Amino acid sequence: MNRPLIVIFAAIALDAVGIGLIFPILPRLVEDVTHARNVAAYIGILTALYAAMQFVFAPVLGALSDRLGRRPVLLLSLGGAAVNYVLMALAPSLWLLILGRGIAGLTSANISVATAYITDISPEEARAKRFGLFNAMFGIGFILGPVVGGVLGDYWLRLPFIAAAGLNAANLLLALFVLPESRVSSREKIDLAALNPLRPLRWAVSMRTLVPVVAIFFTLSATGEVYGTCWALWGNDMFGWNGLWIGLSLGVFGVCQSLAQAFLPGPAVRLLGERGAVLTGIAGACVALVAMAFVTQGWMVFAMMPIVALSGIGTPALQSLATRLVDESRQGQFQGVLASAMSMASIVGPLVFSSFYFIVRARWPGAVWLSAMAVNALAVPLVLSLRFSRE
Repeated sequence: MNRPLIVIFAAIALDAVGIGLIFPILPRLVEDVTHARNVAAYIGILTALYAAMQFVFAPVLGALSDRLGRRPVLLLSLGGAAVNYVLMALAPSLWLLILGRGIAGLTSANISVATAYITDISPEEARAKRFGLFNAMFGIGFILGPVVGGVLGDYWLRLPFIAAAGLNAANLLLALFVLPESRVSSREKIDLAALNPLRPLRWAVSMRTLVPVVAIFFTLSATGEVYGTCWALWGNDMFGWNGLWIGLSLGVFGVCQSLAQAFLPGPAVRLLGERGAVLTGIAGACVALVAMAFVTQGWMVFAMMPIVALSGIGTPALQSLATRLVDESRQGQFQGVLASAMSMASIVGPLVFSSFYFIVRARWPGAVWLSAMAVNALAVPLVLSLRFSRE
């Protein structure tokens, strides 16, 4: 593997680590700066803000990289991430923590630049393999992030951010000396209309056959946000888990999901068909969420991880199913629409589920999983209604 790819994959892994790093320690961190006991609403705001900044700035950074080149935008984002993690490590108040999380979302929007860089330096026959490695590195980072955050956070609540700052600084130096530019800067003006993150959704709404599948992606993605938003709160409230156990449980969850998505969708589609595999994934998620609502001991959570992982077969099958709704000339546009829908779900989901957890926390924390199950079930009639006439 050449050196530029190593730098790019390291940046992607660090982005994913940054996403997962904060999950195990966020409740304690917010309690530390607010001195409040019920911090679910604050967590929802911080999580939604991170996603909102990604949603808004991913097209901006992508367009800037077309105009100025990939290297300066990547360097700026890596440097910004390192400074941001130092800011979050030292933040004495909630507003500084919110500011830091917003900057973290902005700098992590460099994923659009990283994918463009890989496209620039890869021949067509190598792109599929390299994008597969890209996704694998993101998955590895997302699995390691909660574990590292939980372990370091038990020693000192701010230590995970110091570690993340050091890793990003090291990657910045590596990129500074090793990463060449992959694209000659352009003198063309940036199309400001193209920076509107809601623009792709207008096209989808204008085509009735696409609305159900966009709604399915939005619904399932919003439900998926419940884990990152409420898992740490629930683990501590129900089982008294410290950062280590919260991080380990999230890490195991990530491993099971990754394995399920890597090995189960193909056999599931051959056996059940694409629609059947999607419905099976939804059913697996619903069963797991109901079980999680009623578990009484921590070991039960780990024991039921294979059921939780079964939900992982639904998304790849749904992605395959969705490609049959439009012709080849519109696939790229359609994938942009789905990405926008999932980004919006990452903003709405944390706000909704954190608010609900705030309401039920004192009496029954597990009720939040039943609310997620109910939202998940809304996708079933939409899946059954899908038609495959291309327009």
